Amino acid sequence: MRRFAALGLAISITTPADAHSRGAPVAAVASAAIPGEEMIGRWDITVTRGSRTHPSWLEVKLSGNRTLVGSFVSGGGSARPVAKVTYAGNGFRFAIPPQWERGDGDMVIEGTFANDKLTGTITEPDGSSGSFSAVRAPALVRRTAPRWGAPVALFNGRDLAGWRTPDANSKWQVIDGILTNTGSGANLITTPTYTDFKLHVEFRVPKNGNSGIYLRGRHELQVEDSHGMEPLSTHTGGVYGFLVPNENAARRAGEWQTYDVTLIGRRVTVVLNGRTVIADQTIPGITGGALDSNEGEPGPIYLQGDHTAVEYRKIVLTPVR
Repeated sequence: MRRFAALGLAISITTPADAHSRGAPVAAVASAAIPGEEMIGRWDITVTRGSRTHPSWLEVKLSGNRTLVGSFVSGGGSARPVAKVTYAGNGFRFAIPPQWERGDGDMVIEGTFANDKLTGTITEPDGSSGSFSAVRAPALVRRTAPRWGAPVALFNGRDLAGWRTPDANSKWQVIDGILTNTGSGANLITTPTYTDFKLHVEFRVPKNGNSGIYLRGRHELQVEDSHGMEPLSTHTGGVYGFLVPNENAARRAGEWQTYDVTLIGRRVTVVLNGRTVIADQTIPGITGGALDSNEGEPGPIYLQGDHTAVEYRKIVLTPVR
């Protein structure tokens, strides 16, 4: 213990040597428990509003040695940064500005951590609210190399066999052997579900076109008219809101393009028009528009049809055995 006198005040400072002489570990003096550290990690969220539910996602990380920050995905849009998560007792709170939501206020998330789960409420920018519950997201680590099965054609070139739409507002039809969405309407979802796979897709977008391919129904691979633009996760070649392609390999609107995708656990490789634009990267969580947040379960392939017209033709999936 060292004492200093300054302006008549006695100031005591405990040094690591003093702590050691009393038998206390030096590390215990240098660090303290971080409020809310038990929340650190990724969370798969289900939000309930009346009789309806939708998926959401949260990641909490440590910034420095005492501040919790993170990322949040709502029912739509991309992952948004969380500047600070406040934590007191077993309660937490954070707020983020609106993205695509209606209203001018912040989105406010408040909840409780208990029994390794999160529960609470989400207040939207327009003042409406819903409840949520969350469980830890699975790591999806694969311990052995995949053994691939036989390729399966998901589109037969004749009709929509093997596909479904979640509502009646479907604009999907087969025109001259091409799977065509003629305008904004329903999404198109495979009836079978899959775990790990390789996927080949050929697509064509019109001027200002926008669609997407959801892997396991949860992770959107962007499809849009983005030739010549800066590479972004929200442009063709990116996993929406998460993974940025290393180059823009997109062709011009009206030209046929190809995706070759390998998804093993959370690890994804994306080849766009013969160029590897994402190489064995980890998808952190679900993207906006996901069918659910049950990341540990198999899921379908779904094609986004609620934006603009788009065309697909050869769609072949090779599942893991």
